[in-house]
Amino acid sequence: MTNTNLSNARTAKNDEFYTQFDDIEKEIKVYLEYNPNVFEGKTILCPCDDPYKSNFFKYFALYFQELKLKKLITTYYVGSPFDNKEVSLFSPKIQEKKTTKNPHKIEITEIPDLNIDGVGNLSDVELLLESDRNNLTRLKDDGDFRSDEITKLRDEADMIVTNPPFSLFREFLNWITEANKEFLIIGNMNAITYKEVFHLIKENKMWLGATIHSGDREFAVPDDYPLYAAGCRIDENGKKFIRVKGVRWFTNLEHGRRHQPLTLKTMSKNLRYSYKSNGKELYVKYDNYDAIEIPATDAIPSDYDGIMGVPISFLDKYCPEQFEILGKTNNKEHAKGFLIGNDPTAMINGKKLYHRILIKHKKF
Repeated sequence: MTNTNLSNARTAKNDEFYTQFDDIEKEIKVYLEYNPNVFEGKTILCPCDDPYKSNFFKYFALYFQELKLKKLITTYYVGSPFDNKEVSLFSPKIQEKKTTKNPHKIEITEIPDLNIDGVGNLSDVELLLESDRNNLTRLKDDGDFRSDEITKLRDEADMIVTNPPFSLFREFLNWITEANKEFLIIGNMNAITYKEVFHLIKENKMWLGATIHSGDREFAVPDDYPLYAAGCRIDENGKKFIRVKGVRWFTNLEHGRRHQPLTLKTMSKNLRYSYKSNGKELYVKYDNYDAIEIPATDAIPSDYDGIMGVPISFLDKYCPEQFEILGKTNNKEHAKGFLIGNDPTAMINGKKLYHRILIKHKKF
């Protein structure tokens, strides 16, 4: 999906994309490898997820017993663009059973062996949704995460896991962090440049997840969603999918991989301001700020003791024991190109650069 299409999606508030099961499973596997008990005894809230269509619900319901969850709560927003759309994850029988357009929630405290095969599996989840034991209740409000009803569920939960609407990412993240909850959510990489998001990264209260570092990811979309960009597709069942660039996991769950230091190149002093790589001159100082430009993460020198400006993609490999994050630049227009609030612009030869993160080696 192009940036233009993503922008249009934000404007239309039609950006509640449905995350693929494999992407969820791959990410959560990393946390389990680091800490097998990370979900044990926890109440998980998925507050942007129709349980009939959400792969987050499907994942946690499927592995409810294996993860030793205490409770799974899933809530459905009545204003979702997926209302009455045929994107069910389960059988047509389940989709036909779901006739309500009202916001609702499902609370699960167990996955009983309803098909009596000796194990809890996806068949049991389907039977649970078909039966009267699925604890489905209608919500009084519209199911918006900002409502008092959903906020109360947030306060009950230990962890929030979902794909919130990209257009509401800042507000959703604040909603989580004000309650001091554990979380694993999906957002666009550009969210890093928001001051409400960046300060959490700078203060080591949030970091990027373990499995998505480049490329794009595929999401399910409603039947009436326009397909403009290359890479969009319609599957054999007529369901639409789009590919969104710059997607990342955001979390405060420890996965260990973020503590692996980068392998850096040692550059001699006489090369610092003249070394070139792929046609780009490295270690050039900004016109208006005492820092050097690093156009790519693999070009970070090991022997520079000053401030360096790196692309926001640096956070994919950021090791908090190796570097200190000092701040970020601001790419808004400014007559003189100097400070805007606390964020300097980054300019070289009079040309304004995109957002940079300002870092410094901790060893110096």
